[in-house]
Amino acid sequence: MTRPSRGQLVLAAAAVAALAFVPVLAAYLQFGYAGDVHAATGHADPGRDARHVLDRAVDRATPGLPAEYAWAERSAAATAFRAGVADRSRGLDTPPDAGGGPVFTVTWNASAARDWAAANCPGGRGRAFGDCSTDRGVVLQNRGGRTHVVAAAFDVSAAATEGSSSFTLVLRRR
Repeated sequence: MTRPSRGQLVLAAAAVAALAFVPVLAAYLQFGYAGDVHAATGHADPGRDARHVLDRAVDRATPGLPAEYAWAERSAAATAFRAGVADRSRGLDTPPDAGGGPVFTVTWNASAARDWAAANCPGGRGRAFGDCSTDRGVVLQNRGGRTHVVAAAFDVSAAATEGSSSFTLVLRRR
């Protein structure tokens, strides 16, 4: 039996060391640092982040709303819905920690809600829905005497060290 040469031992040790780094690399890729990569390359999209948070808040705010409010109580339904959205989107209006991300200001947009309701109120053949009404940025519809939230309109401002942007979002409730 021949003894391995010194070169073969070094090569075998390098292979073992390389294999030891595979789990470390896998863990690093799973955690990722996409926020840092976006900030360094200037490809961050604060609008996408705000839309994601608000979209979830609109969909999850007061899920039992139609059963709770008659059409005559639509103003109270809009108030409850707005409170539910505010509870679920709290993180947007608080400044980020040392990460340097954008600071968002979110306000309700009543005129965008009216415009959206005039152009997009659900209806059509086979649907016995009433007309849409708006209340402080919330689009409501009478469906069988119950109040249904159809959409919500927001003005969003994002301020960061790189600059600021403002946009209007109208999000339809699913």
